[in-house]
This record gives sequence, C-alpha cells and structure tokens, in this order.
Amino acid sequence: MKTSRHWAAFVLLGLRPVSVAAKPIAFAKGTTAMLEYGAGTMNEAQLFHAPRYWYSVGGGWLELDSEDGTKQRHITYLRGNLLAKRWNMPGAQANVFVWGGLGRATGNDFEGSDLARNVGFQADYETRRVYGAFRSDLQESDDFSHRIDTLQLGWAPYEHDYDTLATWFVVQSRRYTGGLFDGPENAVLLRFFKGGTWIEIGATTDGKLQAMAMFNF
Repeated sequence: MKTSRHWAAFVLLGLRPVSVAAKPIAFAKGTTAMLEYGAGTMNEAQLFHAPRYWYSVGGGWLELDSEDGTKQRHITYLRGNLLAKRWNMPGAQANVFVWGGLGRATGNDFEGSDLARNVGFQADYETRRVYGAFRSDLQESDDFSHRIDTLQLGWAPYEHDYDTLATWFVVQSRRYTGGLFDGPENAVLLRFFKGGTWIEIGATTDGKLQAMAMFNF
C-alpha cells in the first residue's frame, strides 16, 4: 500500500509538476495565461490551452520598443507549442519546448501591417532548490527581425510543494537583436508561486522595473 501511494504521488507530480520555470504547456486540459512587463523594452501577453500534456495552442500580443526610442513594434500572433522532450529524474525534471506561429505586425518605421512569423524554443532544468532555463524567441517579417534570448538561473532557500508558497531568487540576462538594445539587459528578480499562480518582480541593472504573472487553471 505504501508503494502504491508513492507511485500515485509520482504520477500526479508528473501531470502537474512543481514548476519553477515559465512554460507554454502546464498540464493536460489546462490553460496558461502569462503577462510580462519590461519597462521601456518589452511587454507581452499570452494565452494557451493544452488539450494534451505535450502540446498547446493559443495566441499572444507583443510590444517592443528600442532603447533609443526609434523603433516600435506591435505584434499579435497565433501559435502552437510542442513539448519536444522531457526527462523525469529522481528529484529533478528537464524539458525542451519548441513553437511556431503567424501573426500581424505594425511599426513606426514601415507602413501598414506585415505578416509576422514567430519561432522559438526553450530548454530548462529544475529541482526544488535550483533551476536554469534558456529561451530563444524570433519575431520577424519582411521589414524587421528581432530575436530575444533569455537566460535565467534561480535558487530557492527552502524546498516547496505544489500547494505551498515557493520563494525564488532569480538572475536574468536577456539579449535583443535587430537594434532594440545595446548589449545584454540584466535583471535581479524575486519570484513567488503557489499552486497554479506565479508572481515575479524585480529590476534591471539600469533600474527599470521587470514583472511577470502566470496563471494555470
């Protein structure tokens, strides 16, 4: 009986992992809403639904502003996400996600709206105390091409369960291509989550606010 209980707990953990990295797929038949705010550079909203644990579909809205204020982008898109690979290990999990989609984009340095293309991937590794994640997201059209690469490293001062409050200290480095930002944009973040709710807030080394919220339901 004890072995059965342990096996059931492992299966449930696999279906609804104690996730410390934002993911485009939370769990089967689940919906994920994500909001991100980066003062002066990037704002994004996404909504995805996962009919199965290995894929999700949905859409998003992205706003990009260059550091010098000369370039502005507004992109709306529909996208599909795929869990390409998952490793379940004793006390740890690793994932690779890929995605692609199409949308429309407007900007202040070209006329009308463009057909926009979006492709990207994410690789992450996590335990209940440490994690690392790398994400690369390309938004492009005939008039622009911007790739956003994000590296995050996190540490938790204590272990947590799905239904208890988790606290994480996170360092982030992000690089934008296409003339949006000169060099890496680095930030220090404090992250809290419990169950399917996630709140993250911090600042870049230039003193600009960074915030993110994610809801799984």
